[in-house]
Amino acid sequence: MTKQYFIELAEYNLWANNMVCGWLENISDEQWNQSITSSFNSIQETVLHIISAENTWLQRFRKEPVKWLQSTYKGTKEEHIALWKKTSEAFKLFVENFNEMELTKNLDFKRLNGTAYSMPFYQLFAHVVNHATYHRGQLVTMLRQSGFANVGSTDLLGYYR
Repeated sequence: MTKQYFIELAEYNLWANNMVCGWLENISDEQWNQSITSSFNSIQETVLHIISAENTWLQRFRKEPVKWLQSTYKGTKEEHIALWKKTSEAFKLFVENFNEMELTKNLDFKRLNGTAYSMPFYQLFAHVVNHATYHRGQLVTMLRQSGFANVGSTDLLGYYR
């Protein structure tokens, strides 16, 4: 486990998120807001959840007060896309600038429900990427269900190729 490995994961996360953002730029507002049964009730809600989670982790990593965007953010589709790209880039930069000697150091944080936790940074970095991967997969299915079929693979192996 090296810092370089986590930089690659953060770069992959940015690459995959930017690919999905490209698809989202091509869907209608109706598709964006269409009710679809999944973890969240629309493409918009799923995208906002991914942004909110990544942003929350960045706030925790930086020791900033956590502001959960999912309950307050009301941007347009274009604003969501721009914020997602910005947040993913910020995560990548954070990992690039992270002190490798602290990868196994614990971050103390509170979940949104107030429960205290402590986990090593390397596990949390992996979690941020894995969480986004999980929901990007849902977005592929939701996009297809909304009638947008021009999707590709955001798989890690595709990034490495």
